[in-house]
Amino acid sequence: MKILFVDIEYDYGIKSRGKNCIGQDGFKKTLENLGHEVIPFYYDKYLNNTKPLQEALLKKADQVKPDLIFFIIFRDHFEVSTLKNLKEKYTTVNWFGDDSWRFDNYTYKYAKSFSWCITTDKFSIPKYKKLGVENVFMSQWAAIDQNKLPEFTGYKYDATFVGAKHPYRKWFTDQLRKRGIDIQCFGFGWENGSLTSEQMNQMFIESKINLNLSNSNSFDLKYLLANPLNIAHTIKSKKSMSQMKARNFEINFFGGFQLTNYAPGIEDYYDIGREVACFSDLDEAEMLIKYYLSNDSLREKIKEVGHLKAKNEHGYINRLRDFFEELSR
Repeated sequence: MKILFVDIEYDYGIKSRGKNCIGQDGFKKTLENLGHEVIPFYYDKYLNNTKPLQEALLKKADQVKPDLIFFIIFRDHFEVSTLKNLKEKYTTVNWFGDDSWRFDNYTYKYAKSFSWCITTDKFSIPKYKKLGVENVFMSQWAAIDQNKLPEFTGYKYDATFVGAKHPYRKWFTDQLRKRGIDIQCFGFGWENGSLTSEQMNQMFIESKINLNLSNSNSFDLKYLLANPLNIAHTIKSKKSMSQMKARNFEINFFGGFQLTNYAPGIEDYYDIGREVACFSDLDEAEMLIKYYLSNDSLREKIKEVGHLKAKNEHGYINRLRDFFEELSR
């Protein structure tokens, strides 16, 4: 199949932040490994000038004449008229990866403009149906299975967190330190800085506990009352609940033990307590970190079983293969 792949080339379209790893290594390479001819259309240079983007994409599509146009759009860069024009000529699909909090303020505007919609939120499927969108496929974020598995040479950290710095995440990790937990944070905005994909995957296996905070926002009263700015940040944020993210699969896939905040639907992908551990608030996170640090054999068993689950079922090859099987029916 000839696929026109529409995405940004760099992280958030900013070259200095490095390549868009999920788009490049997760989606594009997987599509190629499934045997498809993939022609990329990167729209980074149009992010602040979307008018010429419409004509450029239409022209590219007519040149390529693809069997499928695979979009990963995340903001209002493409006009509905452009998307409908393409839908009339070609089979199109978009990956809607934030429907748990963006369906009502974003997805609903574009869903009917694609031949197919892929969602990562099962609770949004009735909303698609209500719009009259029948071709909606339930999928999920995954681990970039193109990357080499790291080699375990011993633990370097008791606990780590990898992800962009936000007020809630800073407050949460600061509170853990005050309670005697040595947690190191890495990612955009933290003092330790960002990691390459290879460094991140290595850290997963070198950390006894990988803390996953999938949400950068919280309604935890302790957090809200800690600083008036926290209330302002929470009110301003459009996120109202936790969601599954790629990190939920990356940690286990690359051999790490995952302690994650509970996100609705995670039980569809992991056996909680057997393959991952979950917490609901700061107090539970503290309790479980200390518990698993003092119970090596149980922690190692959960890590091993969780790794096997992710390795066998939670790579992008699994997600995209399932979609193309549905598409071919």
